[in-house]
Amino acid sequence: MAQKAEIRSNLPVKIQTTLSNFWSMSLIFSTLMLLLRVAELLLIFKTHPIRISFRAVIGYSFYEDITWILYFLGLLFIFHLTNSLISVKFAKWFTRSWLVIALLVQTSLLFYFNKTFVPLGKDLFAYNVNDIILTVQSSGQLNSLSIGSGILVIFILFYIFHFSNKYLNFSLKTSISFTISTYWFVILFYFIPINDPEKFDETKANIQLNKSKYLSEQAFDYFAYTNEYYFDFYLRSSNEGLFIRKEYTDPVYPFLHQADYPDVLSPYFDSLSTAPDIVFVLIESLGKAYSGKDAYLGSFTPFLDSLEAHSLVWTNAISSTGRTFGVLPGVFAGLPYGERGFQELFEDFPNHRSLISILNDNDYESTFTIGSDVNFDHQKEFLEFSDVTQIIDIDDFDPKYSKMPPANGFTWGYGDKEIFNNGLKYFPRSSEKPQLGIFQTITSHDPYLVPEREFYSRKFEDHLENYLNLTEAKKAKYRDYQNIYMTILYADDAVKDFITTYSEKPEFANTIFVFTGDHRLPDIPMASRLDRFHVPVIIYSPLINKPTYFKGMISHFEITPSLLAFLQAQVGIELPQEDIWLGQVMDTSRVFQSQIAMPLMRNKNQLMEYVDGEYFLSDNQLFVISDGLNIDPIEDQNIKNKLTGQFEDFKNKNNYVVQTRKLLPTDN
Repeated sequence: MAQKAEIRSNLPVKIQTTLSNFWSMSLIFSTLMLLLRVAELLLIFKTHPIRISFRAVIGYSFYEDITWILYFLGLLFIFHLTNSLISVKFAKWFTRSWLVIALLVQTSLLFYFNKTFVPLGKDLFAYNVNDIILTVQSSGQLNSLSIGSGILVIFILFYIFHFSNKYLNFSLKTSISFTISTYWFVILFYFIPINDPEKFDETKANIQLNKSKYLSEQAFDYFAYTNEYYFDFYLRSSNEGLFIRKEYTDPVYPFLHQADYPDVLSPYFDSLSTAPDIVFVLIESLGKAYSGKDAYLGSFTPFLDSLEAHSLVWTNAISSTGRTFGVLPGVFAGLPYGERGFQELFEDFPNHRSLISILNDNDYESTFTIGSDVNFDHQKEFLEFSDVTQIIDIDDFDPKYSKMPPANGFTWGYGDKEIFNNGLKYFPRSSEKPQLGIFQTITSHDPYLVPEREFYSRKFEDHLENYLNLTEAKKAKYRDYQNIYMTILYADDAVKDFITTYSEKPEFANTIFVFTGDHRLPDIPMASRLDRFHVPVIIYSPLINKPTYFKGMISHFEITPSLLAFLQAQVGIELPQEDIWLGQVMDTSRVFQSQIAMPLMRNKNQLMEYVDGEYFLSDNQLFVISDGLNIDPIEDQNIKNKLTGQFEDFKNKNNYVVQTRKLLPTDN
């Protein structure tokens, strides 16, 4: 009788090989990810003098990393298993490639965070490729050395994962145990998450974040919910506890309203006989933390400090956005944000008015001066829509001026001193018409390469010693950010030269200057979530007869309505009957109070904060605001529900404007 042939199957071996391949690479990947965390923390604590201890962040940081590693591996395992049905070799290469990509992304994100001290989120998707390349070039990070190092690292990682498959083999039982444990912990972390009890400390929370996890969550939120709009807003009077009573007039145009914006500035000025010239100086990255009275880091703007004694000064002022993209729409028009900042609607701007266009209608001439490319962030389109009379940018400088020092061959353009010197050739345009001048600086921007470096190195040390009166021990934490502080000192000197030169002009006696920062720079660790928006606002003029410090909380949104009401009262300019300003008027209270309500856009695509009176909602957490714009967490569900409802109502109106472009009637 013939013997039966033995039936053999290679399925168990294939399963064992597939699982072993995956978990041998995953073990190496997990180890490298945790080593990256250690390297990240060491780099942060070496680079930044922060008040938090290494021990305080290490535990929750590893928790963040482990949860992300398990989530990532759990998802990748499904693809690995599916691909193995096609080919074990293909599955191995597919998984290996994604593990390398994940490590490179994590490395890039930690370097980005160490540079900016802000985790990269959905704001990544708000910029086009050219803007991203320009920004990376400006930071000095994109060069042949970094590119070559990246390529070398890729080869090394592939080599490591290849040998992990070759020499690190697991039995089927061990591999199955790894698989079951991974998904068990994923389910456990999902249903029983661990929260840091000090979650309100933004600096600590940002350090502890797994940067890849944060970016992936932000990306999912952006792509999953970007196109979901709900137009169930209602037209309610925004009057409770606010300065201005606004009566909304048309549900088709949800921001259109009638309002009586009172003149709050005239009591501090001499009576005007003719329309004054108005000059705005928008200083890049000028935060209140390091400028002016009570700057908690000490002031690095001695000239602006001296002007305060002759000015109207608001010590509790905020920008509308945490980046430069919002300064023009915020200061000059009090506009909603759109999806990624109002200027991103440039291809089909909703009809709107601004301080520029209204003054043009009242026989003003307007000039905008910047030392970089005015096309960046679509500022040019915004200015042209406002019918600015003249734009001077990087292409309009006298050949005698030199650009700022380059980083790897790239420079943003001309320094602040050159901006003012060149701009004064074009402004004022004439003495026959009143003038509006806007100067926007750029030097105090990453990569923070100051002109006249040797001079400002000495000035920086002298400033620490004789202006701030610091001990040698305290000087060390400032020297860690010397390049940044030198650009602030340089910007202040540029303003000093500008005012000194301008004061020799006959127009000076009838000119009103407005100084503010576009946002607080994030590179120096911030004290709170509101700190990034805390900026100086100073109105200086020879016409001021009662210089005063004000503690009433204001924002960039309040500047245009206040100036227009002042000019209407003083020289009778004509104003439209209906407005779309989001702001109130500048609060001249000598004690701290807040009578404003407004959303804040942290970065492009990140509409995450809302202020209503003395309450601040950020990332679904409620705070109370006090003098100095300090914030303290509170638990009050009624107030939180109120702010959440107002915030959602604004976002619905904002989304409606994005979709319909109905902001201001064209015949208005």
